Amino acid sequence: MSTTDVPVAATVGRKGTWHRWAGRVDAATPVRRDRTVDALRAVAMLGVVIGHWLVSALVADPGRPGVLTNHSPLSGWPGAAPVSWLLQLLGPFFFAGGYAAARGSRGRAALPWLAGRLRRLVLPVLALAAVFGPVLAALPALGVPGPTRQVVWSLVYHPLWFLLVYLLLTAATPVLRTLTARCGLWWLVPLVGAIGLVDTMRPAGLPSWLVLAAVPVGWAVPYALGIGLAEGTLPHWAGAVLLPAGVVAGAALVAAGYPASAVGVPGDGWSNLDPPSLFTLALAAAQLGAFLLVRGRLAALLRRPAAWAPIAVLNLAAMTVFCWHQSALLAVSLAGLPFGQVPGLLSPPAGDWLALRLLWFPAFGAVLAGFCLLFRRVETHAARRPHAVPPA
Repeated sequence: MSTTDVPVAATVGRKGTWHRWAGRVDAATPVRRDRTVDALRAVAMLGVVIGHWLVSALVADPGRPGVLTNHSPLSGWPGAAPVSWLLQLLGPFFFAGGYAAARGSRGRAALPWLAGRLRRLVLPVLALAAVFGPVLAALPALGVPGPTRQVVWSLVYHPLWFLLVYLLLTAATPVLRTLTARCGLWWLVPLVGAIGLVDTMRPAGLPSWLVLAAVPVGWAVPYALGIGLAEGTLPHWAGAVLLPAGVVAGAALVAAGYPASAVGVPGDGWSNLDPPSLFTLALAAAQLGAFLLVRGRLAALLRRPAAWAPIAVLNLAAMTVFCWHQSALLAVSLAGLPFGQVPGLLSPPAGDWLALRLLWFPAFGAVLAGFCLLFRRVETHAARRPHAVPPA
């Protein structure tokens, strides 16, 4: 036997293990499940994670030991706005949620179905609160500076704002399904008009109550489009309309004075996400149109177990990943704090910061994987099917 036989055999063995595992995941997937929507959700989740790791630039203050402040790399790089169009994927995320809610609630009593959905959404958040509640309470006694405490609070809890909106739309699913069944998707036109009316009021500043009211109204549009796909009211040619319409509308809105970035940037005056603007809806339309156009080919690809298994696993841990991805960034950043302005980690976002930041992604990913191993059982327990994809 030559010395090359051993590594070759080991490689074959690893490949065989991978294919067996992927085959088991594939076999556990219900036939009725739409794998393309799960892939869309997985891509949207990865976009959220990568986007937050890029725009959350924590900077160590060299004059004040232990002080962290949060900065936006986009404020110094206006040319990076197109990157935000690729990574701001909340529209597809709500679309996938609407589709899953409509499919999952079909033929089931509303209250038991809703209880199951809420359990899967809320339990991972409660696990996060159980860990960080005591931590945040102890930070002042440990002498942690106020700016650093604010950064910890913001990174851990601020991204969870979407969950309240998601819960509200989930609870409203029976009503939204009824509207879609009776009116098709035409009932979304007044919602889009309402967002346009809110946009006209932005230069003067929006009252907080109007912001709170407009957020679920805006995200109800892609959520209802997902319901339309599940109910068969979103026509097969919709992608060919949504993609160009979204691109043209988005370009026109930017030309009319809307911020070009899909996320909030200091100095822009207002954010396309707070609450979602017409530009955000146009971006969602373009993204969903592109998805619908490639959906057929994507379905063929995902019939392969090796392509489907990673998507299924990421969907199983979607809430865990969302809850803990900023904690992973925070953990690595706090570990580097004693070393000052570590390039790409705790240095100001300027010069070659972006390239250096990407080098830290494996560290963020490794810590996030550790958090998922610790807390994934909370989510899989809520799903009650630890070896299958989450219920639709």
